[in-house]
Amino acid sequence: MDIREINIRYREYGSMEQLSPEDRELAEAALKAAGNAYTPYSHFNVGAAIRLSGGEIVTGSNQENMAFPSGLCAERTAMFHAAAQYPDKAMETLALAAIQNGELCPVPATPCGACRQVMAEYQTRAGRPMEILMVGAEKIWKFSRVDDILPLIFDSLRTQ
Repeated sequence: MDIREINIRYREYGSMEQLSPEDRELAEAALKAAGNAYTPYSHFNVGAAIRLSGGEIVTGSNQENMAFPSGLCAERTAMFHAAAQYPDKAMETLALAAIQNGELCPVPATPCGACRQVMAEYQTRAGRPMEILMVGAEKIWKFSRVDDILPLIFDSLRTQ
């Protein structure tokens, strides 16, 4: 038996002012998108913004439904919209931000497992890493690729 270890690296920023202009623009788009969330049950508004390989920014927000789990997370709303409208463009960076009680959450909200798996699929489809930016009021985390937030990605159905 061998014991193995999985390590991830990420950058942590203390404020949006520390981000590059491109990442700040994307973070601000995610914050704005959170304002479009439909969350009458959880009151947890999440916004996502994706920068595509052509420079376009596509946004999405979480959408709840009384018939739970018929709603959809902000990340998948944005990714599915991007793929439907720009099928030949790679998703370069995805930013997400969550607002609760009218305030940006202090610690970044993290994507659910289903959203991480969908991110992994689009990253694989593009054949290049997708960066992930998680925005909080007190800290911001930036990951260089989806593998860092979803080690051991499910890809067993791929043909070799």
